[in-house]
Amino acid sequence: MNKSTKAALFFTGCSIIAGIVSCNSNTETKNTKTTKTTAVRDSLPAYVHSRLDIYEPVKLTTNLNALSPNDRKVLPLLIQAAQIMDELFWKQAYPQRDSLMAVVKDEDTKAFIKINYGPWDRLNNDKPFVAGVGQRPAGATFYPAGMDKAELENATLKDKFNQYSVIEKDTAGTLTVVPYHIKFASELQQASSLMKQAALLTDDAAFKKYLNLRADALVTDNYVPSDYAWLDMKSNTLDMIIGPIENYEDKLFNARTSFEAYVLVKDKAWSKRLEKYVRLLPELQKGLPVAAKYKKEKPGTDSELNAYDVVYYAGDCNAGSKTIAVNLPNDELIQQKKGTRRSQLKNTMKAKFDKILLPISTELIDKEQQKYVVFDAFFANVMFHEVAHGLGIKKTVNGKGFVKSALKEQYGWLEEGKADVLGLYMVTGLLKKGALTGDIKTYYTTFMAGLLRSVRFGASEAHGQANMQCFNYFKEKGAFLRTEAGTYKVDYSKFAVAMNGLSNMILTMQGNGDKAAVEKAQKENAIISPELQSDLDRLSKKKIPVDIVFEQGADVLGVK
Repeated sequence: MNKSTKAALFFTGCSIIAGIVSCNSNTETKNTKTTKTTAVRDSLPAYVHSRLDIYEPVKLTTNLNALSPNDRKVLPLLIQAAQIMDELFWKQAYPQRDSLMAVVKDEDTKAFIKINYGPWDRLNNDKPFVAGVGQRPAGATFYPAGMDKAELENATLKDKFNQYSVIEKDTAGTLTVVPYHIKFASELQQASSLMKQAALLTDDAAFKKYLNLRADALVTDNYVPSDYAWLDMKSNTLDMIIGPIENYEDKLFNARTSFEAYVLVKDKAWSKRLEKYVRLLPELQKGLPVAAKYKKEKPGTDSELNAYDVVYYAGDCNAGSKTIAVNLPNDELIQQKKGTRRSQLKNTMKAKFDKILLPISTELIDKEQQKYVVFDAFFANVMFHEVAHGLGIKKTVNGKGFVKSALKEQYGWLEEGKADVLGLYMVTGLLKKGALTGDIKTYYTTFMAGLLRSVRFGASEAHGQANMQCFNYFKEKGAFLRTEAGTYKVDYSKFAVAMNGLSNMILTMQGNGDKAAVEKAQKENAIISPELQSDLDRLSKKKIPVDIVFEQGADVLGVK
């Protein structure tokens, strides 16, 4: 598919949000030298053209025969509600979209803006690709333009870190907390109404209850009852994750959540195969390679592992790198009392394996070990990554409260690193117990290939940072070596040793709530060396995609 076709494909279906929010700081000033401005502007389209090819188009479909007649009526309503979340995420990430699109003439640049939900390249350290936009604000639009961390930290403002709110400043300089259900009242009411309509149509009583409670949550910001109802669902075929959920977009405090949605169709056969693993969580928790005080907590055992086909992504989960598995709810109290649901997004996972991981392996994994890169191992590694979010420690051991609160903006990337390495720990333990089948070489080699895939997400993305730290730690411990041919060869015995060492390091930092230590680790370890960068550049020269972009919607599915 050529670039012009890709650009047309990516830009199709983009609705325009009402209202244009004027740009704030970071715009190029009039006294900038004309020659410099022209040179920058001329170079940007070439950059965009080269970067657009890193995304491979994938059509999101599913077997509609698995759906009841009423499910087919429900599905378009869920997609419409998801599309509203997409618009709300635009308002959070880059509310100047309309005005930017009006002045950008290059169609590829418009397409790339859509992929990134703004003029910064999310998979290249947020590099600006539109002249004059400046650097991406760390606080996105969650905080007043130009506000530094100290101003909010020192403010005597009730509930100032509420995850379902923004901070605004009036002309007198007074800060206020504005809840999402007020800030985005009109859009959230529309989405709530659509979900209520869907609830009337569904045949599944538990799904009906969840849709009604989640619809209420959108207009009240009280998500706890709907989270419990979501975990109680067992027999539903359709599913939906919707609302303000993850806080990766808030790079200032890691406090505010972003709007997103997934519309899902459960693969009941695959889900049945996964049931047994959750029951083993308490035993695996006891065996974690860390001091006893860091593993006293008991993970919830009412968790579920399910496999799904995703038929629609919207908002945060659709920005830049596409999510292939989800572990929710994020509420630590719910996790401890009830557990979580780990949702494996099977069709997206398979697309990334076929279109990205296998080509990377051919280029960068030792020729004799390439046979060990297999989809079942990739699926298991990703699945146990999500399960591993439930292991470890949620509260610090020294009275600093929840780990998430203690580590603030440093929490996200370290938690992803924990899930990566503890997921591998789980695979290793389950194989030894006979609860998982296969050759350990397939899991370790596929994990290595997965590291090489994920470090390409860049230093601005939590999963990319986590994988950089893992890569550098494993390299230091001799878990793999780079051959003279420029490929990577796994040392299987040292891989297990490095896995335990990194697990210990991360769990200790989390349990201590040691933000300074985590910042130091990020600065020293979450980096790409020149040698690794040269290897990643080889992947680009081979035109191996970095990620995927979707053809999706009711028309793609063939439902009305």
